[in-house]
Amino acid sequence: MTTTQIIHVDPHNPDPAAIAVAARALAHGQLVAFPTETVYGLGANALDAAAVARIFAAKQRPTTDPLIVHLASADQLGRVTLDIPPVALRLAARFWPGPLTLVLRRGCDVPPNVSAGRNTVAVRVPAHPVAHALLAACGLPVAAPSANLFSRPSPTTAQHVLDDLAGRVDIVLDGGTTTIGLESTVIDLTQTPPVLLRPGGASVEALRALLPDLRVPDAPLITATAEAAAAPGSLLRHYAPRAPLFLLRGDAHAAQHFIRAAVIALHARGVRVGILVPDEEFAGYTDLHVELVGLGPAHDLAAIGRYLFARLREVDSLGVDVILVRGVADGDDSDGLGPAIRDRLFRAAEGRVLDATLEAVPALLSLISDNIARNE
Repeated sequence: MTTTQIIHVDPHNPDPAAIAVAARALAHGQLVAFPTETVYGLGANALDAAAVARIFAAKQRPTTDPLIVHLASADQLGRVTLDIPPVALRLAARFWPGPLTLVLRRGCDVPPNVSAGRNTVAVRVPAHPVAHALLAACGLPVAAPSANLFSRPSPTTAQHVLDDLAGRVDIVLDGGTTTIGLESTVIDLTQTPPVLLRPGGASVEALRALLPDLRVPDAPLITATAEAAAAPGSLLRHYAPRAPLFLLRGDAHAAQHFIRAAVIALHARGVRVGILVPDEEFAGYTDLHVELVGLGPAHDLAAIGRYLFARLREVDSLGVDVILVRGVADGDDSDGLGPAIRDRLFRAAEGRVLDATLEAVPALLSLISDNIARNE
């Protein structure tokens, strides 16, 4: 355990003196949590294997789950990768800085533990002014997964970081709430054709303008814990609250009937229920004795994405035994965030997806009993 120093910085114009303190810490092998436009990252010198190992220890993260290396600019790609294909440079020119991660061949100076022993490395250039200032000041490639305990909802505020990692990290740069709230899109350029490994802040539609042959899997990529993953965020359980979460498939009307029947049955068993639904559906549940939290306006997926992890943490903090979530449709998906939101909820539910029909209520009760017993 260590004493965690909290440094408040202006998210738009960070103080160079404050950034210099964090940059020196990185150069000396310490851990620094900092905001990016997606979520807060937990950074260490990507060229220092011992510093990288501290990330895994602090997060209690399996070493089979690789990290993303953050760069100040695409000009640093040669420091951490080999055989850069021309399409990578075109993607960098279009999407960096921004929420796109490219998987390329790992350079010789990058220690294997950054990439779970694989010969590839995931890299991106973040757009957040604090992240950019830190990367420019330290002059190092910085390995940085999300700054939370492994498998918990990702942090979108400095307080989320402290809730999970106070005493485990050296410095937290508090730059306010992140703007996108969902992790970056991950594309593997070492495969032919290129493959989408994780949906995120960069939309598939925009990417296909430069990658017309991009392969998008029909189902979420699932990697066993014991395997070296090709990209972070590919384990079945990820982004999860402590209470078991169940994702409901169906329209608002069907979900309301299902949830009301389920809540009555669960209350009879002494189970405290948390519900996450779009804001417009609140009225259907206000008479129930449940912890009710809004996901955001159903038509605004950017807003839902921005606060998704905060809402998961919020409902989990209310002492519920189980969480029911109605999944979101495409809504206003001008940013292409629908697949990313559905991916995060699927993993938060550990794949527990139920059709919102009254016939499915007994199956839900059985699953909840099994999961509550497992967590006790």
